[in-house]
Formats: sequence, C-alpha cells, structure tokens
Amino acid sequence: MSSLYLHVPFCRTKCLYCDFYSVADRLSELASYHHLLLRHLALARARGHLQAPLSTIFFGGGTPSLLSPDAVAAVLSELARTPGIASGAEISLEANPGTITLEKLQGYRAAGVNRLSLGIQSLDSASLDRLGRSHSPQQAVAAFRLARQAGFSSLSCDLMFGLPGQGRKELLEELDGVLALEPDHLSCYGLTVEEDTPFYHLHRAGGLALPGEEEYRELYHAVHDRLGPAGFSHYEISNYARPGHDCRHNLVYWRRQPYLGLGAGAHSFFPADWGERWAVPPDLADYAARLAQGEDPAEKLESFDRPGAMAETLYLGLRTAEGVAEEPFARKFGEEVQAAFPRAVARCGQHLTLRDGRWRMDLAGWLIFDHLIEGFL
Repeated sequence: MSSLYLHVPFCRTKCLYCDFYSVADRLSELASYHHLLLRHLALARARGHLQAPLSTIFFGGGTPSLLSPDAVAAVLSELARTPGIASGAEISLEANPGTITLEKLQGYRAAGVNRLSLGIQSLDSASLDRLGRSHSPQQAVAAFRLARQAGFSSLSCDLMFGLPGQGRKELLEELDGVLALEPDHLSCYGLTVEEDTPFYHLHRAGGLALPGEEEYRELYHAVHDRLGPAGFSHYEISNYARPGHDCRHNLVYWRRQPYLGLGAGAHSFFPADWGERWAVPPDLADYAARLAQGEDPAEKLESFDRPGAMAETLYLGLRTAEGVAEEPFARKFGEEVQAAFPRAVARCGQHLTLRDGRWRMDLAGWLIFDHLIEGFL
C-alpha cells in the first residue's frame, strides 16, 4: 500500500453544492484532529496496511488548509518514520484561498507538502456567492502568487462550469483569468446537483437554472478547446495538466490500485481477492470514540467478484486518456474486453475504440460517459 489519503472534515462554512463529509460547527476540535489521524495511522500500521514507502499522500476535505502547518508536519514526520516516504513522492494538500497566508504556505512547504490544490471554483464574485464560497476572486489570485512565493512548483486549481448565469463568453473569460496565473494542473468540473444538498432542494423548487444538454456540451468543449492550445493535456474527463503534472494520487484511483484512507469519512481500496472497498463512517464523534477504544473505525462497504472487478476496472480506466490496456486486462481476468462485454462495447459504438492495445473513450463519449458506461455495470 503506497498511497495514502487523509480526510480533514472541517469547513468554516458548507458550500451549497457539496456532498462530501464535512462539519462547519465543530472547529473547536480542529486543533486536536491530527492526533486522531496519528492514532488511526498507528492502528493501520499494526494491521499491516502500510508496509512500503509512500509514493503519494493527499490531504483532502473538507478544508485541509484549516490545519496548522505544525499539525501537517506532525503527520508527515510520523509517516516519514514509518512506513517511510519515497524519494520524489507527491504530497498534495487542498486549500481554500480564504484560509491561507504566506506564513502558513511556507509552513506547509517546510513540512514536506509539494503540491497545492486551490479550490478557486470561480473568478466571478456573483458565482462565488451563489456557490456559498467564502473567498473572493481577489483572494484566489493572491493565493496563487503566495503559493509560488512560498516555493510551490506544482499548483492545481479547481474551476467549475455550467454555473447559473454563465455562458460560453463568461466561461472563457474565467479560463483566461486562471491561465494568466499559470497553474500546472486544472480540474474543471461541470456543476452537478447532488441529493440532500441545498442546491438539490433549490433545484427541485425551481430556483436553480442549470444549462441544458446542448449548452453543457458547448461549455465542455470550450474548456477542452481552450486548454489544449495552452499546453494542457486532457488526461481525464475533468482534469488537465501540463507535462509532468498529472495528479499521481488520483491516477491511483483511476487505475484501481490500492490506497489507504485515514480520517472520518475516508475511503480505502484493498487488493484482497478481486478487491474490497472500506470506509470510515462520516461521523466525527464516532470516529474519535472508536479510536479511543483502540478499534479500527473503518467498515467494509463492498467485496468484488470477478465480473464486478472487471466492470469497475473499465468504469475507472475509461475515464482517462490512457484508457484500459487490453493485454493486462485479459491476463488478470482471463477474458478480453470485447468478449466479456460485447453488448456494452457495441452500445458505445465509435466512442470506444481499441488502438495500440488500449481501449479508449473519445471526447464525445466522455460527455455522455455515465450513459455509455451503464452497459458495463
């Protein structure tokens, strides 16, 4: 197990579209949260889950940039002691532009963080207000400059499209504003309405206007067409990177490789048999209580059989530009993709092709990915 995810479930405010586990009313517990992570880490080590030097570490949330640099340093120092951190490891931390200062960023960098992911989402004040974001466009721009000043040479940012009132012109203006900051990686997500979020209830009540299929397609292509000539590779449905800046941690997910998740609400994938998915319940009080009793807080979500593992391998791999290699797939599962899923492959038509030994989805296929992938699941 050489990849580790650490979930930090604290936010100052909850964004209106977010369905990730986070709490905005328990910030008094933030200062001691890293002690829970260290206790969880000790349990994971005792169970043999971390036996190799780590090649990717990802602090996600929530808002990991609410953690103090000393807290991050304490966790990374313990990880460096055992199981060890590989030379050249990617160590990422998600940051809200409204929560950082130069001193804080310098502290993260000194602790060992070498990749920063800034949750900008938009450079438009009205859009940020609608999303419930707690930072301003000015803070977003300042965050980029401070991060470079602090020594970060790998900077990512999240940008959303398909926002209420946002057309192609407005989106391109925002993209140009972000490109002027010279990021190394961009995650460009279309706004989706998740159940039980404020946006979900607002949308059901008719108070949230979202783009139709044609408009969404135009916006998606606008992002692709603008970022390609700017030097970014479209390496996953929603992710773009300059050469050498693909998110290695996320590629672990998409390649269906094992990883361990620590923290309340974190998920793990273990390679036992055809694979197992485990999760820590999204309950901070329960997490602390189980750890205090010396219990592993994670619970098994799913054990895969061979057909399920085959399907998930394709579901994850076809999200990426590298796709799914035919020969390793057949060697692992004893059957080639076409033979295992003839109807699903036919359903994808020209959107799914086998070239140079790899199955890949085209750009138009990515746009309707959820529809096409249903045939494999």
